Amino acid sequence: MDKATSDEIIALLEREYPLAECTLDYDDAYHLLVSVRLAAQCTDARVNKVTPALFERFPDVRSMAQAEISEVEEYIRPCGFYHGKARDIVGAAIMIETQFSGRVPDNMEDLLKLPGVGRKSANLILGDVYHVPGAVVVDTHCIRITNLLGYVQTKDPVKIEYALREILPPEKSNDFCHRMVLHGRAVCVARRPTCGECVLKGVCAHAAQI
Repeated sequence: MDKATSDEIIALLEREYPLAECTLDYDDAYHLLVSVRLAAQCTDARVNKVTPALFERFPDVRSMAQAEISEVEEYIRPCGFYHGKARDIVGAAIMIETQFSGRVPDNMEDLLKLPGVGRKSANLILGDVYHVPGAVVVDTHCIRITNLLGYVQTKDPVKIEYALREILPPEKSNDFCHRMVLHGRAVCVARRPTCGECVLKGVCAHAAQI
């Protein structure tokens, strides 16, 4: 992928999806940390239905750090895999309280120390909450579509993250990843992409082959 093609893709996506926003509802870093953990193998829409009651009961890091895991499980049960998710959420809150003065870390190294937080979640928090340039959130949509477009030829999320950092303008990378999600849901759908209707068909490596 050359830079000129990448820049064209970015411009086309910006025009098609002017609002590049996270589809999880959150007010702060703590809310997003919890929500993104709940979203694992669960839809954002379902997470958004569960979190209002959860955050009313546990509105901040301190209250979550003092929570009983079994009680948290009852609130998040509809999101699936609730045993592990509750354990991670409470464990992360305890670590934030005891090691980070009650504030969700604003750097990759410390975020990755938290239970249940991987690079995808960390990049989302860094980009959306702390507005760190160069944050690249590699989810399933990003993996699939960047391969189809010709940015990468790998399914390895870390390799994709670093490859995209090399070519995407740092100030646009976070929004680019949100637009990958929007495009993956609306047009470039897994197993049945509607290439004929795609705004990127003129610059897509996959579309050029069909």
